[in-house]
Amino acid sequence: MSPTTDAAAIRERMHQLYECWNQGDAQAYAACFTEDVDYVAFDGSHIQGRQANAEAHQALFDGVLRGSQLDGEVKSVRFLAPDVALIHTEGVIKLRWQRKAPKGRRSIQTMVAVKRDGVWFFTAFQNTRIQPPNVFARWMLQLMTPKRSAAR
Repeated sequence: MSPTTDAAAIRERMHQLYECWNQGDAQAYAACFTEDVDYVAFDGSHIQGRQANAEAHQALFDGVLRGSQLDGEVKSVRFLAPDVALIHTEGVIKLRWQRKAPKGRRSIQTMVAVKRDGVWFFTAFQNTRIQPPNVFARWMLQLMTPKRSAAR
């Protein structure tokens, strides 16, 4: 396959991932990942392995995320090797009682995909909430910014 064709296949796999979430199908969702996936959720919890991924998501789909909808988009696909890609996506979850997902719930995901027997699977996933810097972070940024010398 060409990089263009592989990028399209990865985007299609992402679409499949979103659909599995929206159907509340944890087994199908987890099947988009490798058996040895490393999955880090927005809260920092680290799930290792496809089966653990399926179990964790089934508990969510049966509980607090029942009926939720995942809306996401692929922002970039960069090939590190012919069978390895780095993907950045942005997404947000709308809970079943919400008309629209809150902007404060948007997250960015960093994923690594590998091609196995002609099929792309995600082998690493890191989810981080997008949020403005808090007071401490703003203060640290000010300390790190070089001061301009006053004109004399």
